[in-house]
Amino acid sequence: MIEDRVVDIRGCAEGFVSASSVLFAGRRVVEVNAQAKDNSAALSPIDGQTIATAARYSLKQRLPLLIRLASSGANLHEGVAALDGWGGAARELARCSGVVPIMVLVSGPTVSGPALMLGLADIVVMVDGSYAFVSGPAMVKQFTGVPVDGPELGGLSIHERVSGVASFAAANVADAELILAEVLGYLPDHTDAVPPLQPNGDLASRSTPEAYAALPESVNNSYDCREVIRCVVDHGNFCELHAAWGSNLVTGFALMAGRPIGVVANQPQSVAGTLDITASRKGARFVAFCDAFNLPLLTFVDTSGFYPGKDLEWRGMIRYGAQLAFAYARATVARVNVTTRKSYGGAYIVMDSKTMGNDIAFAWPSAEIAVMGAKGAVEILHRERSAAERAELETAYEERLLNPYIAAERGAIDAVIEPSETRQRVCAAFEMLADKRERLPRRRHDNSPL
Repeated sequence: MIEDRVVDIRGCAEGFVSASSVLFAGRRVVEVNAQAKDNSAALSPIDGQTIATAARYSLKQRLPLLIRLASSGANLHEGVAALDGWGGAARELARCSGVVPIMVLVSGPTVSGPALMLGLADIVVMVDGSYAFVSGPAMVKQFTGVPVDGPELGGLSIHERVSGVASFAAANVADAELILAEVLGYLPDHTDAVPPLQPNGDLASRSTPEAYAALPESVNNSYDCREVIRCVVDHGNFCELHAAWGSNLVTGFALMAGRPIGVVANQPQSVAGTLDITASRKGARFVAFCDAFNLPLLTFVDTSGFYPGKDLEWRGMIRYGAQLAFAYARATVARVNVTTRKSYGGAYIVMDSKTMGNDIAFAWPSAEIAVMGAKGAVEILHRERSAAERAELETAYEERLLNPYIAAERGAIDAVIEPSETRQRVCAAFEMLADKRERLPRRRHDNSPL
């Protein structure tokens, strides 16, 4: 995986962290090796300076940054100097954000300040047996009285399923390198470049009748949206991020006629594809990442709205739901969406609708685009009617409003397409939008609803 054409960065510096420019999967990257031999070494001030220097080099040369990380945190014997070293590294990583891809491979314990590097990274791959946390088991027990060990507090399963810190899980370092190599293949070196085309023989004109076959006969039954995605993208290859976190929204990379793209899709298998806090955060982060690195976005829509609940509202559903809306609204890359089944209410708006700046919006004939479903609408508007009358009204509502042609007449949908034409239409749309260039008004920075 790592080849011999290495250029050392601060090669004579003391400390256990080393940095160099290397070839990784055939691409030039800046690599930081912050893996202690015994998986326990603490970062000294010099180590922090080495990481910071490597990040500056990555930014200046416009090269992806790869950090191999396993450290017990700042060196207690160095005092505040060690914290300053870490702080300088964090600042340089923040400067790299959105300019060059930042990837971290976690191979062992990652504790305290260094653990925050994972939050600053774009892609995090954690190896089985590794763990990461800001405050360790001893501190947790001291403050809460609850005994906990490292894996339970911040092990791979926690960050893969609960916190969402880990983009991918790997059995070992070799598997982690393969994952990073695959991800890097979809990305450009920096924000001013476009992702490399990868012609692969899968024709843009290929018919996709099997995409519709993935949908169940009843609109109330679930299905796996990944089946639809794999039918449409090149050779069925889909590189999914955060597969076990926020399972009601699927995100990942794929190719369309050799063009790298980002894919976002509602997952009806999980809470009927509704959007909650985790899904909104997951989608917003991914959309922003794709926009930063010029990856066109393909969004598959099948959602009945935001998941209701007092707990979600109290925890900030408004703010987190706004994150997804904000990410799509400010995205300037080519954006195509396909509504396969349901698209209701506020979730219709935030899932890359035309009013959010979408470029091309398609819908299958099976799509239902409305404020809400027929049953919910009739129960609100005609609650005083008998059950038989409400059933008739539901049928009438479905026939009159729950079809994509009304939305198409009003310009909310550009075209109602046959599912078998999906790949052909999406590829043509991305080809048309290949030269899209959109500039936002100049400002210091936006104030996203974090």
